[in-house]
Amino acid sequence: MLYQLRTMLSAAWGQSNRFFARHLQSSHSNLQLKGRDLLTLKNFNAEEIKHFLWVSADLKQRIKQRGEYLPLLQGKSLAMIFEKRSTRTRLSTETGFALLGGHPCFLTTQDIHLGVNESLKDTARVLSGMTDAVLARVYHQSDLELLAKEASIPIVNGLSDDYHPIQILADYLTIQEHYGCLKGLTISWIGDGNNVLHSIMLSAAKFGMNLHIATPKGYEPNSAVTAAAKQFSKESGTKMLMTNDPLEAASGANVLVTDTWVSMGQEEEKKKRLQDFTGYQITMQTAKLAASNWTFLHCLPRKPEEVDDEVFYSPKSLVFQEAENRKWTIMGVMVSLLTDYSPRMPRPTF
Repeated sequence: MLYQLRTMLSAAWGQSNRFFARHLQSSHSNLQLKGRDLLTLKNFNAEEIKHFLWVSADLKQRIKQRGEYLPLLQGKSLAMIFEKRSTRTRLSTETGFALLGGHPCFLTTQDIHLGVNESLKDTARVLSGMTDAVLARVYHQSDLELLAKEASIPIVNGLSDDYHPIQILADYLTIQEHYGCLKGLTISWIGDGNNVLHSIMLSAAKFGMNLHIATPKGYEPNSAVTAAAKQFSKESGTKMLMTNDPLEAASGANVLVTDTWVSMGQEEEKKKRLQDFTGYQITMQTAKLAASNWTFLHCLPRKPEEVDDEVFYSPKSLVFQEAENRKWTIMGVMVSLLTDYSPRMPRPTF
């Protein structure tokens, strides 16, 4: 009798595993992420972006919480090209890629001068023969596009003047962890119409999130990005508000977000920019207009004129969780682009 029970349980367990495997395979069948470039989130649909986040959450759970060793990138190497300095992008990528068993190679402008000592075309082909992927933090989006055109390996945008997709993935993972779901939330951007905002605009509606944007006159986001974002919002039935009034943008928002007002390469504009952004500092007065469950995000490094200490160091601030998630999301991206890995944890609610 005991033997029969064990046999029945074993058969049921086997059927359950096969069903789960078939379901998992089916749910991934339309996802084609391996081998692709990540230059902008505009080129990825909702399910593909959600898959990046799912893999990221899975790796975080298995490695950080369970202490598992997952050498998923063993034997693989990554070229890291940095025209712009960075704390979080460099550390998250180097430590994350190495934690997965891979070998990251850090290259500054002293090591590799894109398009100067060697053409971009030649650089792309050389790196394709020596590494498995490239993460490039550059000034010009066009440089990334040319690298992607000429390379036979995935090219990942570590930041350009136009977009910062890997930062936004970390933001979304942070928001999902805090609220348990992204759909229906309202993000309020108060600041410059820059690369970080562009990446939010091209992806928020795909999760069913509303977006409020406040920028000073003359600092609005790119018009082509705005047109695309409005179309995404229309298709998803979400609300997109654009204003020059920070308080209007903060009204009813769940997530208050800002960034530097003076990006690298804009230092000579600092005095004028600080004057133009008067009234844009996020304070508790700003937060009073937000939803009762409001939180605050900033991709760092932060300046006091952008957000005061009371908000930045408050329990409502998720900035350091957000910074850590830069590591888990870049790991999720690299694993998704370089392997056929399937997450073990149940798919989060998005």
